[in-house]
Amino acid sequence: MQKPLAYRMRPQKIEEIVGQEDLVGNGKIIQRMVQAKMLSSMILYGPPGTGKTSIASAIAGSSKYAFRILNAATDTKKDLQIVANESKMSGTVVLLLDEIHRLDKTKQDFLLPLLESGQIILIGATTENPYINISPAIRSRTQIFQVHPLSSQNIKTAIDRSLNDSENGLGNYKVNIDDNALNFLTHNTNGDLRSALNALELAVKSTKTVDGIINVTLSDIEACLQKKH
Repeated sequence: MQKPLAYRMRPQKIEEIVGQEDLVGNGKIIQRMVQAKMLSSMILYGPPGTGKTSIASAIAGSSKYAFRILNAATDTKKDLQIVANESKMSGTVVLLLDEIHRLDKTKQDFLLPLLESGQIILIGATTENPYINISPAIRSRTQIFQVHPLSSQNIKTAIDRSLNDSENGLGNYKVNIDDNALNFLTHNTNGDLRSALNALELAVKSTKTVDGIINVTLSDIEACLQKKH
């Protein structure tokens, strides 16, 4: 089964990230870390769909490090051990740990020496306030960055990119999305790019082709987009 569009369009390099220019733009802190090859563990916090996973993926891709994703709530200490063993065998691993605010003490105690040695570059992702919901032991060993909802222009840029990408996006489909549909899609996700891309893919793949063209209208997008409140 094919991965969702938002997954397939995940950036592999820092310069491919859409939005969050205050962190990854030219001369900004994460871009400087990657350029100088001086990565440190970090926590990214902000709303869903704003690029936390994308930033982690791009850091790993730009740095040529292995990239692994675990969930602090559902994955076990044994899963962390597998990542640790990989880092011993093949070098530094960038680990995206989702829902890091739910990390229990057993897993935390296992991770701390790995962070201190640089064996694992931890990128913790959370929608919660890390200053309240993440333990001081983790906070003291990481840098903390806030990510913000994407602008409508950011989302339009990502949509255009996906429609023209034949390898990972929808470039193999002949799509005509009308202006009202595009405007609705870029302005009604509260800055959540994941929702916008997945709604676009559903609309494209569920709309009938007419004379070889998939004409996506406002009603198509309204039907496919989960409303954000």
